[in-house]
Amino acid sequence: MSIKIIWPEGRLAQLTQFEAEIITRSSQDKEIYSLYRSCSLAVLNCGSITDNARLLLDRSQDFDIEVIRNERGLKLELINPPESAFIDGEILTAIKRHLFAVLRDIVQIKLHSEELARIFDRNHIPSGQRSANHIFSILRNADALQSSDMPRIAVCWGGHAIPQDEYDYAYRVGYELGLRKIDICTGCGPGIMEAPMKGALMGQSMQDSHMGRRIGLTEPSIIMCEPPNAMISELVILPDIEKRLEAFVRLGHALIAFPGGPGTIEELLFILAIRLNDENRGDPLPLILTGGEQNRDYLMSIDAFFRQCFGDEIARCYSIIIDDPKAVATRVKEGIKDVYDHRTLTHDSYSFNWNLCIDEELSRPFEATHESMEALRLYHSEAPADLAIALRRAFSGIVAGNVKEQGVRQVRERGPFRLHGDRDIVEGIGKLLEAFERAKRFSIGNRHYEPCYVICPD
Repeated sequence: MSIKIIWPEGRLAQLTQFEAEIITRSSQDKEIYSLYRSCSLAVLNCGSITDNARLLLDRSQDFDIEVIRNERGLKLELINPPESAFIDGEILTAIKRHLFAVLRDIVQIKLHSEELARIFDRNHIPSGQRSANHIFSILRNADALQSSDMPRIAVCWGGHAIPQDEYDYAYRVGYELGLRKIDICTGCGPGIMEAPMKGALMGQSMQDSHMGRRIGLTEPSIIMCEPPNAMISELVILPDIEKRLEAFVRLGHALIAFPGGPGTIEELLFILAIRLNDENRGDPLPLILTGGEQNRDYLMSIDAFFRQCFGDEIARCYSIIIDDPKAVATRVKEGIKDVYDHRTLTHDSYSFNWNLCIDEELSRPFEATHESMEALRLYHSEAPADLAIALRRAFSGIVAGNVKEQGVRQVRERGPFRLHGDRDIVEGIGKLLEAFERAKRFSIGNRHYEPCYVICPD
């Protein structure tokens, strides 16, 4: 049996004995422990390319982790950890940092969240405001909010199961962003979530800049399936997918969507639901869809799907740039300048977008079940913002049925999810998903894919 002792750094290195005792006791709660162990195992496999949580767990059945209180606060005891996390017997620095990010966000923030909930209840704070304040407290606790910095965070979205040419294009975009000293924030997994970070690191080094940030925002069910990529310098685990998506748009200053699968469409629909809210019309939120020349048909199909669902006016919400990394970076820099000017004028924070109005239905966690998926209203008669919310939930359910353990189990036991709606909308979803399947955008490796959805036009 191999046992490794890890001492904390940063915020968790300076705790009162009472705080250490509370964290230690909470980590032993059965429900929290299972989640904490799985997420810790994922970060110990940082850099591994997989979207199969079961494979990771099966490979390390004898792994265990304990939070132990002592006179100095607390320490971690790792039992039979993956050897790849160590070099010459010492844990890799980035993995050590991520381990304590897991402890901070899975265990410590739960205690803080319960306290926040009591404060919200006492003061009758509306749901939408609760979400923004909760996300702010998580990001602040993780030191992710740099109030003294000028706006310069580009959020990059895209697929994890991608061919080399798409990886190379995202790298080139990241390089151009790095040359302009723009920081990168992604979902922290492999593929597109890694490539622009690697490119930005090289671009920033060409500018002799060592202050570049590479922020990974994830949530428990995702990190258990996809270990963080090796480029992440700051890891933050949000409680659920909705808060993760909201954190992207409140923390970031420009958004770039590379080719991806249903998860990328889910992210885009989240943004469109915000942009379609009339209260947000004056708030600049630059959104760029981009890819290489080989992705032209993909980008045009996304544009056609959005126009089919919302009408041609939806195109005002985003730009499409094909095979031009420099133009993407230039547009991002211009968009960030617009964000700076707007927030200066409105006295909003440069590090966190408080002014965005996010519908309560958009911020409320959606649990994908057969009943909730079948109840989605995918109809043109719905208000555009409401249709975007329903479509976002549809794609969220498809992601859950494809890679998340609970969703996969539901589909295995009860069959595929059923989606009802106007014929052109649900058939548009079907065509998009069929194209993703042909392009192998659903999973990594050679696992056989079986659709987790059935399209049911009304």
